[in-house]
Amino acid sequence: MMERVGGPGHFVDTGPFDPDAGDPGRGEAASAWRLFLRRFLRHRLAVASALVLAALYASVPFVEWLAPYGQARRNGDFIHAPPQGLHLFHDGRFVGPFVYPYRAELDLQTFRRDYRSDRSRPQPLRFLCRGDGYPFLGLFPADRHLVCPPEGGTLFLLGTDRLGRDLLSRLVYGARVSLIIGLVGVSISFALGLILGGIAGYFGGAADAAVQRLIEIVRSLPELPLWLALSAALPPTWSPLWVFFGITIILGLLDWPGLARAVRAKLLALREEDFVQAAELMGATPARVIARHLIPNFMSHLIASATLAIPTMILGETALSFLGLGLRPPVTSWGVLLNEAQNLAAVQLYPWLLWPVVPVLVTVLAFNFLGDGLRDAADPYQ
Repeated sequence: MMERVGGPGHFVDTGPFDPDAGDPGRGEAASAWRLFLRRFLRHRLAVASALVLAALYASVPFVEWLAPYGQARRNGDFIHAPPQGLHLFHDGRFVGPFVYPYRAELDLQTFRRDYRSDRSRPQPLRFLCRGDGYPFLGLFPADRHLVCPPEGGTLFLLGTDRLGRDLLSRLVYGARVSLIIGLVGVSISFALGLILGGIAGYFGGAADAAVQRLIEIVRSLPELPLWLALSAALPPTWSPLWVFFGITIILGLLDWPGLARAVRAKLLALREEDFVQAAELMGATPARVIARHLIPNFMSHLIASATLAIPTMILGETALSFLGLGLRPPVTSWGVLLNEAQNLAAVQLYPWLLWPVVPVLVTVLAFNFLGDGLRDAADPYQ
């Protein structure tokens, strides 16, 4: 029942109050995570980047199944073969995904193989077929592939290298190493940055001075020569797996000072707040105060730092491998593949050797756009 109170247009509901009924004049209260998700979904470029990165990382355990050929499969008759075109129609009729076979002819003037497509014989691709064997997830042998070359034919959608290896298959295999090395390296650098920056910002005094001097020493060293020196110090007798872990640790140990300084500066400003003093008076340990009360208050900065640090790690591995001081064959990464494109003459003759640049650019840009979207969504003042 509504009664008029005061001037015109003012009414009071005199009926009983139901605490479980929603307020028709207000929307339902949204949780912090729901508000975060709403802000993030409005950033379309960040959402698209998240989908691209999710697809890349979801493919990591299944690279053997996705690649048409094995990682080390050589095709001696198709050395430096150009990319084969993928077609759907032949002579005006739909055939499905197919390629035209190559015919290699030796050019006696340039002593190069000249590959020509035989457009009279379309060769349909095979799907979910048997091919080169591999250990599926490292657990049991398998030989099924998503797509395979035609019976008695070839499938070189991105061309081949100097040993006749399919470049597309090697790009798919290289994604596993390059993507994982970014996550592992960032985990190491973030652990060091949060711990040392948290100690310096929360305790201050001698601890702060010691951490600051350590940061200044690390930051004063030139980054690229230090990477080269530490990478060259890895024993050449190490297995490719140990070299992988060595490069990852090197990248992680040299990337933490920036985050540590940011954490220290934020904790110096927050440690005098009332909620921090209240937590200390209630008996919270310094570790709990830092982890549960201080760090969540600048989570947007940490998210942006993480998404920017991962592509930095990927580029670091790519640069070291490109210079021949990073990962080495038989390990395949995007940097190792770019190492084969150092020769400008080879690039001029075989430009498809530069294809590994594309996934590096796509991954780095996707992480940058994703970082922008996550930072904007996590910032309560946006």
